Amino acid sequence: MSIDQRLQLITRNAAEIITIDELRKKLESKEKLKGYIGFEPSGLFHIGWLIWTQKVKDLVEADVNMTLLRATWHAWINDKLGGDLNLIKMAADYTVEVIKNYGVDITKLNIVDADDMVKEKDYWALVIKVAKNASLARIKRALTIMGRRAEEAEIDASKLIYPAMQVSDIFYLDLDIALGGTDQRKAHMLARDVAEKMGKKKIVSIHTPLLVGLQGGQRMSITEGMEEDDIQAEIKMSKSKPESAIFVSDSREDVERKIMGAYCPKGVAENNPILQILKYIIFPRYNFVKIERDIRYGGDVEFKDYEELERAYIEGKIHPMDLKKATARRLNEILEPIRKSLERKPEFEEMIQKISKSVTR
Repeated sequence: MSIDQRLQLITRNAAEIITIDELRKKLESKEKLKGYIGFEPSGLFHIGWLIWTQKVKDLVEADVNMTLLRATWHAWINDKLGGDLNLIKMAADYTVEVIKNYGVDITKLNIVDADDMVKEKDYWALVIKVAKNASLARIKRALTIMGRRAEEAEIDASKLIYPAMQVSDIFYLDLDIALGGTDQRKAHMLARDVAEKMGKKKIVSIHTPLLVGLQGGQRMSITEGMEEDDIQAEIKMSKSKPESAIFVSDSREDVERKIMGAYCPKGVAENNPILQILKYIIFPRYNFVKIERDIRYGGDVEFKDYEELERAYIEGKIHPMDLKKATARRLNEILEPIRKSLERKPEFEEMIQKISKSVTR
């Protein structure tokens, strides 16, 4: 694979690369690049996470040595799953199982648990050094990476440790590339700034888009003065808002029901969850999408790329219901091997039931 081919694979469907020039230089160096993504085992895996999962797959195929960090201690600090570390670790196992059955070759991943890193004094020395090279105000601003507001640190000071830990993860693993959703931008920028002060390698940041919730733009409670982080938190698909999300463990019928009830106004692409599912989840896996229609409405039509499909939708050539049916069909094909795998493991089924009850209670 040429450098241009690797670059195209690494950057496709990314919302932001910081910076593309730095990434190209790293690829041209001929050295084996090291990348990572850290995930909080914080609940049920919804399809928004498949966007970064696909990007992990892309990076592995582009010959990047990828680390998957099970951020168990981070989830504990962030009060996920009631602070139950045993449940958090089970959720980490479950997430790895999903990633494997999505099609990522986990034998090519370096899977690291935060439990192992925190045993090392060198790791905590890094955390202290990072904290010494960042102001309190900067650390507080970075709390949005946890889905938290700066003022929440006034209640629980442990939250202030989190950004310093995330930056230290990057330095400890000696990374070239840090992957995350756009909600992780502030942590990556903090890492780049602190790297200069500490004489560490400056990472290239790859940010994947956040999938909008199934309610899309129709219920955005946006008020004047809200920051971009708050706006994204309001509309993104979230495991804490089960009515707005599709989970990988949902039945075929539930997936179809949720898709058919999703926000998808005729001719509108902005904040349209159905189009986003097609762009970021379905098209990266398939060479085409078929829209099945009655012959009275033009018959079946196939699209070989997302841009062509979006144009046709905006022009009113595709009806929302036909688009939804095609999306549900393809999405269920992707989710079926994941569902079957989870059903074969009663410990995960039990965990899913326990978490589902706690979220909807």
